[in-house]
Amino acid sequence: MARIPAGSYRPLYAPPGVTRVRVHSFALDRTPVTRGAYLRFVRANPQWARGSVQSRLADAGYLADWPSASSAGDAADLDRPVTGVSWYAAQAYCESQGKRLPTVDEWELAAAASETKRDASGDPVFRRRLATLYATRKPGLASLVKRTSPNLYGVSDLHGVVWEWTSDFNATVTDHEHHAGRHEAHTVGKEKAVARHLYCASSALGATEPTDYPAFARSAVRSALTASSTTSGVGFRCAAN
Repeated sequence: MARIPAGSYRPLYAPPGVTRVRVHSFALDRTPVTRGAYLRFVRANPQWARGSVQSRLADAGYLADWPSASSAGDAADLDRPVTGVSWYAAQAYCESQGKRLPTVDEWELAAAASETKRDASGDPVFRRRLATLYATRKPGLASLVKRTSPNLYGVSDLHGVVWEWTSDFNATVTDHEHHAGRHEAHTVGKEKAVARHLYCASSALGATEPTDYPAFARSAVRSALTASSTTSGVGFRCAAN
């Protein structure tokens, strides 16, 4: 794990008068949890195997891209981020490791770092790079982990590989956003993805930075999910205090 020092970041939506949120120091996995690691978890916890998990804890897409309930694919596949896991499953995995899911604030703080800056979120070059990564990510199996340059903290694959669960993903949906229509989403292939609210003016109402497309994309995906959702584009990594 990498140690992320205490710091602050600019949230996309914040109460009036708040421009930055302070985050305590924490530890974060350097890469998303892989299919190989999750397979070991399933073998040790068969109640989380495909076909055995309770329907209230994961919908029908749970581990749907695995060849079987006991196989996560070939050797290369084992080094891809695990996807098709619900929030409940991701939380259970992290707890089994003595860890937890990161909060939105923690994830966003770590993800704001570039290779050279602790906070590159206001850098137009960095922002364009993220927008390109998000827009060009292909459907299907995610790329192998550690194929992107680690940021200043030594954390890789935060952008453009998979979207990632956070412990409080639903907390990003405020009453204001709800009434603005940001809760509406549609399904694109197997992935519940960016909805039409991302492209209309209502999504920018109350935003701290209306031109930050990558932040809008992340917020839109989070607001489209429920705790039992499983999609081919959402994985996770763990955090610790």
